[in-house]
Amino acid sequence: MRQKEISLNIRPIKPLDEEFDDDHLLTSWNTPLREDAFVLSDDEKIEQIEKRFREIMEILGLDLTDDSLKGTPRRVAKMYVKEVFSGLNPKNRPVARLFENKYKYDQMLVEKEITFYSHCEHHFVPIYGKAHVAYFSSGKVIGLSKINRIVQYFAKRPQVQERLTVQIGKELQRILGTEHVGVVMDANHMCVASRGVGDTNSKTGTAFFGGRFTDENTKREFLNYINSK
Repeated sequence: MRQKEISLNIRPIKPLDEEFDDDHLLTSWNTPLREDAFVLSDDEKIEQIEKRFREIMEILGLDLTDDSLKGTPRRVAKMYVKEVFSGLNPKNRPVARLFENKYKYDQMLVEKEITFYSHCEHHFVPIYGKAHVAYFSSGKVIGLSKINRIVQYFAKRPQVQERLTVQIGKELQRILGTEHVGVVMDANHMCVASRGVGDTNSKTGTAFFGGRFTDENTKREFLNYINSK
């Protein structure tokens, strides 16, 4: 089967004060968190989420004395805090070690097909897809696995895809000390597929282009890398 290509018409990130559409107002590329977001420990958060999720299940009419259901509130609470939303906590931010660019490699470096899983902040259902990242070295290079970890860190929080794309791009610019970073994301949204319109075929594409990646030839080269086998 022929691999689906990512179109050059992929939507770039707009200025931060513009609306993306009726449902996606991005007022800041930072995840909106309260000042007291980390007053509670992880264990305290798990305890409180477990209690409240149990109440939700009871309101829905589920019998929590059933062997299959009685452990669900605890499992969900641990999953939220320790796994799927662990990227909210800055203590989990990846520490990226940089290396000297000893080979004087001055061309584009691309890591593509990075699998990510996130959750839509509007309905708390999964977003999943592929991230493709590229940069030009400013004299330092980053270990490839750290790029994956950066993508996963920002994905593991309630998100909109536009913000997620910007966060990954901005973080790589900060770490690498260069504006020359490009990020393209291609994702499925279960809030579209499993509810509402029920469209299981559509995908959403977003892109972040900084520095040399704003040049059309460089942008095209990046997208050609993505589409190559």
